[in-house]
Amino acid sequence: MLLTLTAITKRFAAVPALKGVDFSVASGEVHALLGENGAGKSTLMHIAYGLIRPDGGSVAVGGVPTTLHSARDARRLGIGMVHQHSTAVPAFSVAENVALGADWPVAPTALRRRVLDLTERLGLPLDPDATTDSLSVALKQRLEFVKALAGEARILLLDEPTAVLAPAEVDDLFQVVRGFARKGGAVVLITHKLEEAVAIADRVTVLRRGTVTLSASAREVDAAILAHAMLGAESPPAPARVRPMPGRTPVLRCESLEVAREAGGSGLRSATFEIRGGEVVAVAAIEGNGQRELLRAVAGLLPIFRGRLEVTRPIAFIPEDRTTEGLIPTLTLTENVVLGVGRAAQWIHGRRLRRVDWTAARLRTVDLLARYQVVAPGPDARAAGLSGGNQQKLVVARALERRPRTLVAENPTRGLDIRATAEVHERLREAAATGAGVLVYSSDLDEVMTLGDRILIVAGGVVVEAPAGADRRRIGELMLGMVAPRED
Repeated sequence: MLLTLTAITKRFAAVPALKGVDFSVASGEVHALLGENGAGKSTLMHIAYGLIRPDGGSVAVGGVPTTLHSARDARRLGIGMVHQHSTAVPAFSVAENVALGADWPVAPTALRRRVLDLTERLGLPLDPDATTDSLSVALKQRLEFVKALAGEARILLLDEPTAVLAPAEVDDLFQVVRGFARKGGAVVLITHKLEEAVAIADRVTVLRRGTVTLSASAREVDAAILAHAMLGAESPPAPARVRPMPGRTPVLRCESLEVAREAGGSGLRSATFEIRGGEVVAVAAIEGNGQRELLRAVAGLLPIFRGRLEVTRPIAFIPEDRTTEGLIPTLTLTENVVLGVGRAAQWIHGRRLRRVDWTAARLRTVDLLARYQVVAPGPDARAAGLSGGNQQKLVVARALERRPRTLVAENPTRGLDIRATAEVHERLREAAATGAGVLVYSSDLDEVMTLGDRILIVAGGVVVEAPAGADRRRIGELMLGMVAPRED
């Protein structure tokens, strides 16, 4: 075995995260690690990468017991990690971030050539001169992968690497993963997508509440078996579908809307549509086609270049990256709620000199945690201490606390497990049921088709509406610009 973790235990304060977990991955193998948010998956891999010290148990690399004091120790032993959220320095270029992660010398011309050669060889093209803060979330994820492989890793730990990728991008990434394994590398894949795990993995291990509930060959299991191992006898909620309510006033109107791309160049070229209160309108698009500019213009975060945009307030926005835009990890949950809800909150007093009633804000945060089932030690806990799923539930709760008439959600279930995804879907439908118009984008086409009362496709910066009853293949063709929309 290239990597072996034996009887790993870890507690955070009084909460046990891992309870005697055994896990291993061999040369030439892809091993999928599954479990609900908070099951201990990321904690286990952070131990394997030297970011967290276990309370008990042992780690061996290549059969040799070792103690990892830092990620640098792990990299020296050939372990690379692709994090779910970007760890790159925003102000640095792609090339500089790769050099930083791989300990390469920073000689601009040679470094640029080296990064170009690496990305071309991997089939994961990136502009070495682009600054990281100008990249989309999907390209930042690609950069994480390139950084890991630049360090000559023989063991790859992948934490939800496909959460924001389009289907074609997932296929390309998995070709790289499989090629890495065929050359003798070992891959650990954390994912919530059960079909994805069955399709690519050689072995699967499921964690539930810090313990292993299943470890088997991928050929011996299917999605139903994995779901049962993750959830036990419980099952995620199946919310009733909210249908559009005829006669409600439009809360959003776009006419010939044009929005420039954030990093320059063309973005959204033409968007004409409206959304009525009570509707969930889902957006399908391949990364970089203008959907980001559309959602952020509607949310008031990007200026309009041409056209007309009318949006009913209050507006709430759920960003796709909860750790850099949704929350400030070092602040408490109460502080994050206060910052996100805005000046109209009930705990803000005074007209000229505004002040925060922190007692009222703290009590309201306690209420939000309970109503939205956010698992947290309390309102004074740091946001960084929550699992990804609970962070996202807090972001959603805070957005809905504004009682929006227009709700914009950008990849709101990115990296969430089955249960948390179902809960977010339920919250979006509840918002629509109270009269809000919901505009939601997902990089998962199945989710788009599940959520949307109507579906908008953004291709080449142009927005079109999918014909009623369009199937997955037809929508995929529209996303690729292969066919023109028609009335069925």
